[in-house]
Amino acid sequence: MMNESRAFLERRASPFALIQGVAGSGRILKGEGGSGLVEYAVIFVIFMTMLLGIADFSRLLYAYHFVSSQAREAARYAMVRGCSTVSTHCPTAASASDIQTFVKNVPLGIDSSRVTVPAATWTPDHSPGSVVKVEVDYKFNFMFPFVSTSTLNLKSTSQMVISQ
Repeated sequence: MMNESRAFLERRASPFALIQGVAGSGRILKGEGGSGLVEYAVIFVIFMTMLLGIADFSRLLYAYHFVSSQAREAARYAMVRGCSTVSTHCPTAASASDIQTFVKNVPLGIDSSRVTVPAATWTPDHSPGSVVKVEVDYKFNFMFPFVSTSTLNLKSTSQMVISQ
């Protein structure tokens, strides 16, 4: 009896007593041998889902930043290259195709085939004082289908006044 109570106290004092499933009577409960593994598997799946979701939303934020930055840079590109007459100061005015080419130079992580520039408009023309407006669209797909499998359209518009 003395050895049994001593073994019971050693198990109770052990930091692993709860993991081992010690009952009030001092016996290990039957059928709980794999419960730790099941709990770990459930927590691991939840943790990985959260981690991959964070990574996907980080990609979305990166793409949104790219779209807004490229719209602003393309409007600046068109603004700096706007002029009323061809001269040594302004050899050629920027065209819509020049702006599309400028926007298609994309960084790593952005698919250039999904980037579009629907329209670059000059109101009323390329002369100083006119307004240039550039719109950039990007079709974003989430990498992991936890959120959505449909395409998310990111769009940004920027406009600037031609000053030279």
